[in-house]
Amino acid sequence: MTKPAFTPWILGLTGGIGSGKSAAAQRFVELGVHLVDADQAARWVVEPGRPALASLVERFGPGVLLEDGQLNRAALRELIFADADQRRWVEALLHPLIGQEIFSYLAKAESPYAVFVSPLMIESGQYQRTDRLLVIDAPQDLQVERTLLRDQTSPEQVQAILKAQASREERLRHADDILVNDRDIAWLHAEVDRLHNFYLTLRGGRE
Repeated sequence: MTKPAFTPWILGLTGGIGSGKSAAAQRFVELGVHLVDADQAARWVVEPGRPALASLVERFGPGVLLEDGQLNRAALRELIFADADQRRWVEALLHPLIGQEIFSYLAKAESPYAVFVSPLMIESGQYQRTDRLLVIDAPQDLQVERTLLRDQTSPEQVQAILKAQASREERLRHADDILVNDRDIAWLHAEVDRLHNFYLTLRGGRE
């Protein structure tokens, strides 16, 4: 007798810069949950040998490549930052490919649910392709403090990133679950463990 097809439901995981979403994501992995990260998928689609990289070179020339044949992200950013039409062209090329990569990888999950992590879950509309949304939240002053410690960047740069991301209110408005990460890592792990046990009881991401 063949086993019935198994389809895990998809938990979207997001949060602003410095909220602790990467630490929460890592805990889900430790608990055996299949996870895909939108940032990783964005890197996969432009690896050497992939059609998207060839398309970028065809449009912008070999200056967008590093000596080892990898994409020179800084050079590409500079080219599209100053030109909205070029940026839209690159987004139209890459976004559908990134989406395909993410969802084909999620479909391979063997855990009861799979986690899809994206910093721009709300802004990109990706949340519409998830069954449930978990937002990792933190007070803004704590977000800034953590990011400064982690990235050795300036307070001005952190504020610019915060402005570019969806507002905290907007993220929370879409959330099914909210984890306020304002304590230590042990507490965060305990909260993720609690949510994980709850998620294992759900069918299709719903109570």
